[in-house]
Amino acid sequence: MDSILEVENSQENIAALKKKIVELEALIKYYEELYRLHQHKKFASSSEKSHPEQLSLFDEAENEADQRKPEPAVEQITYTRRRGREKKEEEALPDLPVETVEHALPKEEQVCPECGSEMHVMGHDIGQELKIIPAQVLVTEHVREVYACRNCEKTGTSVPIIKAPLPEPVIKGSAASPSSVAHIMTQKYVNAVPLYRQEQEFLMNGMALSRQTMANWLVRSSEDWLEPLYGLMKSRMIIEEVLHADETTLQVLKEPGKSSRTESYMWLYRTSGCGFVPIVLYEYQPTRSSAHPKAFLEDFKGYLHTDGYAGYHVLPSEVKIVGCWAHVRRKFDEAVKGAPLESRTGLPSQKGLDLCNELFCLEREYEKLKPEERHEERLRRSKPISDTLFEWASALGALTKSLLGKAVHYLLAQRPYLENVYEDGRLELSNNLAERSIKPFVIGRKNWLFSATAKGAKASSVIYSMIETAKENGLKPFEYLKYLFETMPNIRNEKYESLLPWSETLPDRCRVKSDSPSA
Repeated sequence: MDSILEVENSQENIAALKKKIVELEALIKYYEELYRLHQHKKFASSSEKSHPEQLSLFDEAENEADQRKPEPAVEQITYTRRRGREKKEEEALPDLPVETVEHALPKEEQVCPECGSEMHVMGHDIGQELKIIPAQVLVTEHVREVYACRNCEKTGTSVPIIKAPLPEPVIKGSAASPSSVAHIMTQKYVNAVPLYRQEQEFLMNGMALSRQTMANWLVRSSEDWLEPLYGLMKSRMIIEEVLHADETTLQVLKEPGKSSRTESYMWLYRTSGCGFVPIVLYEYQPTRSSAHPKAFLEDFKGYLHTDGYAGYHVLPSEVKIVGCWAHVRRKFDEAVKGAPLESRTGLPSQKGLDLCNELFCLEREYEKLKPEERHEERLRRSKPISDTLFEWASALGALTKSLLGKAVHYLLAQRPYLENVYEDGRLELSNNLAERSIKPFVIGRKNWLFSATAKGAKASSVIYSMIETAKENGLKPFEYLKYLFETMPNIRNEKYESLLPWSETLPDRCRVKSDSPSA
């Protein structure tokens, strides 16, 4: 009897050990996938492009070359290259101020080398070059005349004093000017130059302007002049029917009740491609709580494009969440890249990636269609593909502890939100608009790393909102900000509507010319 029990116990132990071995093997395989994916992200291209027409920067010549095509004649090559180079130079110098420098021979050298007669100017050979004038730091001194009455000085009991009017300053009692504040904002929030590096640049130009002073200028200018416009932009955004949202982390060093290492968040909301005007708004909040988008979108009713964060899924029923197919595709793409190179053919994850690619290929075909037509084509051509993907993923039975399992779980969990894209032709297949709009903040964060205070973080959110919305509306950020700081201190609140980035009354100097290379 004891021997039978010993055998049964040993069999149970063996079965438990075999089960443990299977679990460990699956875990090792998962860690290997993560390692290969990490190596790919570290050393390979970060692009998710999978179509042959989407060329790599480094193999463009090889991909574009066609060995079957006959070589053109030498004369044709020379002519084509010269014309291409001249056209490129013309396009690079559109409508810029021209400084003309004339080059002539001295009078005594204007003599014919053959007969000694005086030569005349028969024409001009003109060549152009691009001249750069570095930024200069100057002091503007405002001198206004003060008037008094000579007659009253002699005969009157009081003498009236009248002063010539001065434009209101952007910050009272400060040396800040509209151009200096606009420059500092543009350097930090467009070019991602931290204040300490701007401080060094000012010092090299002979101006001791501390980063603390610059920070104060940014906060004051944001609170006094940009926040009223931010409120008007938010009111205009909320009446749209389709929006996008995203969020990313931010470190704030001095925030009441929080450690300096605790993460805060920068939330982003923006209009969709179908909106009346493009609007991009950032909002700083100390947490990632769902209460923040709920409060920001309190009066919004319509579709909201988001990623898979569950905080958006508790918004009121008037807000319908539209999931992001780009996130689904990204997870299948990671599963493919996490597999060994020699065994990627025929992978289940490759099938999921291929089906996602089909959806995005069809979306490129729908780009020029009207919303109603796009809606019909999606139902007719795209929905059967996504239905196939959902059915395949449901029957796959992938391990949870694997990159494929994570991709499948994400796909099935997000299905109710992903399928909402088929409800309206104005909706997008992805939330890439929001991701592209939040990218300038992420790039800037890599340089200036953190905000010192919550007040500074809020000012940054407002300034980023003004700059990114200005760029979306074809404005030059520096000229637009400079115009705002010149104009707003001298007008009343009811005229602020004419200063919004999409206003047609903005001066031409604020606009990027449509034929310029950066437009």
